[in-house]
Amino acid sequence: MVHVQAVGMGLGHRVRWLSLSLLAALAAPFALASEPKSDETVVFFPTTAALSWDGSRWTVPIHGWIYEPERNSIWRREVVEEVREQLNLEADSEDGRRCADRAALFLVDNEGGKKLRIRIAGHVETLGKSEGNGHFEATLSLDAAEVRRHAKDRVLPFEAVTSEGDPRHFRGRVLLPPQYGVSVISDIDDTIKVTEVRDRREFLRHTFVLPFEAVPGMAAAYAAWAEGGATFHYVSSSPWQLYEPLEQFTSQEGFPAGAYHLKHFGLKDSTVLDLFKSASETKPPIIRAILDRYPHHRFIFVGDSGEKDPEVYGLIARERPTQLLRVFIRRVDGADNRDERFTKAFAGIPAAKWTLFSDPSALGADLVVPVKK
Repeated sequence: MVHVQAVGMGLGHRVRWLSLSLLAALAAPFALASEPKSDETVVFFPTTAALSWDGSRWTVPIHGWIYEPERNSIWRREVVEEVREQLNLEADSEDGRRCADRAALFLVDNEGGKKLRIRIAGHVETLGKSEGNGHFEATLSLDAAEVRRHAKDRVLPFEAVTSEGDPRHFRGRVLLPPQYGVSVISDIDDTIKVTEVRDRREFLRHTFVLPFEAVPGMAAAYAAWAEGGATFHYVSSSPWQLYEPLEQFTSQEGFPAGAYHLKHFGLKDSTVLDLFKSASETKPPIIRAILDRYPHHRFIFVGDSGEKDPEVYGLIARERPTQLLRVFIRRVDGADNRDERFTKAFAGIPAAKWTLFSDPSALGADLVVPVKK
């Protein structure tokens, strides 16, 4: 109908109609942007930016999740109760309440089709629409001088634009690594956090019931590397739903702040199958992307023998030998710790480049020293 009306217009009216249509099309992305509703929660995941070769601009990735908790949902309460029964937990016990809180993160209503705005480096930026799983991602290009004015200690803060009168603040942060330096790619479960992945019942208890427990000595070793200027990437098979308790755990235990790269997992969509994907499938693409983003960094890989970290790290180390600094694999009791497993995993990699350890003191603090460029 619009087309017919346009044809019947005079030249002047048609030009005006086309101009208004163009303006409407250009304005549409901004009109669709919306502030989080009062019953919606926004979580921003920490990311790392990359400085351009001439130092003039930062490429800044933004990644977050918007969802509605639905705390009063009857079926969600029933699911949580079933989980507690399976784990023999009393609802009013401390463990029972902790289990309910963590399980509820998997039972939220993800908000797709949302187009949020954030305030960052003195500007308001509109992000792309959230996907069906509630996740949204965007990549911004920001002037380095503006970033410098708003950053502190190599961290650029930002926050979601909320409706006037909304007292809530949804804040995020972007880490600003130097162009040259050392980055640490670290697993989480059974590398820095006791999870007992190889024992199904203990895995569930350490994931949903018990307070998260740090592997002794690992926080101090990482803190020493951070003191030398290392940047951290936590690459794990844990699902994004556990980001908040994991971030609280790492912060409380003294692990350095870092970017998180977790697994997509949903109970209502095809990503439910991702829970069963091996780390050998999910981790390599993530690690390669990090190495591509920081071509002038040398990398330390830290993992454990409980799953496929030796094989994954060995694969990447052979692909990117010039970017590899060291590989450290923590021996996990009950895992496949045969020597031939490791010699096969690290075939073609100099023996001095990889280390098996039980005592975190093997992660020498002097391995990372500030790089001046």
